[in-house]
Amino acid sequence: MTNPCTALVAAAVFVAVVTSSPAAQSQDLALTFDDLPAHNDLPVGETRVGVISRLVAALADANAAPSYGFINAASAADNPAVLEIWRASGNRFGNHTWSHINLTEAPAEVFLAEVTRNEATLRALSPDADWRWFRYPYLAEGETPQKRKAIRDWLAENRYRVASVTLNFDDWAWNAPYARCVARADEAAIASLEASFMKAAADSLAAARKMSRTLYDRDIPLVLLMHVGAFDARMAPRLLAFYRDEGLRFVPLEAAQADPFYAPDSRSSASPAPLGLEQAMIDRGLAPERVSQPADLMTLCQ
Repeated sequence: MTNPCTALVAAAVFVAVVTSSPAAQSQDLALTFDDLPAHNDLPVGETRVGVISRLVAALADANAAPSYGFINAASAADNPAVLEIWRASGNRFGNHTWSHINLTEAPAEVFLAEVTRNEATLRALSPDADWRWFRYPYLAEGETPQKRKAIRDWLAENRYRVASVTLNFDDWAWNAPYARCVARADEAAIASLEASFMKAAADSLAAARKMSRTLYDRDIPLVLLMHVGAFDARMAPRLLAFYRDEGLRFVPLEAAQADPFYAPDSRSSASPAPLGLEQAMIDRGLAPERVSQPADLMTLCQ
């Protein structure tokens, strides 16, 4: 059983981080969600419909702009209501391949077949909306410059735009331990997860702002990567409120990526490195800011 003091210490650390941050400044943020309609483990008593319903409600309560949900249609037949709830709420869909295939581990032709296979579901869900946004599973663009360029060339020829990521704190990693802690009814551990999740969100935003100001002397619009997990749904109201308090405005993906920073992600390139603030720092010969997961995250409630 987790020591209840752990949650209190973590919460205190988070409060200290937030209250000591610089004054909030106005900045745009596009919210994006991967792995619709089914992501990671579900806690006992939870449903996919419950998860998506709470996420949609949190987005509506925060007056967020329509968000893109990147789908893996392999699980669509088992979860049709999830995609319908997302669509009916005014949110949008993008392509995340049929089965969440890793480009680094698959031939280019197999990967592209998965992208194409996803399109029938996207057309059915979005007959009058723009679904030609693509998010790489695992953010993996291949192990060679040649493969990266081949996929990028195909995406451009087929009128896809790449959905970039400039704000990411590995939110997915909290979903499995949350399911384990719910099964054990360990409320202290769940409180600890909540505190560490919010601390990681605060740290990642501070890191992104620091890198942006170092590189460009301004706060670029950010694109946040999230997932449709049960813990994401639990934390969404708190997370979105935190971003609002930090001066972030929720804007559509296309508005955020209209910023000049994202221009290279609209072009084919032989470089194997995905676009991001960390890579921009490395390209400039600077050390990127890193945000690490809690050391016990993968073993909590085992």
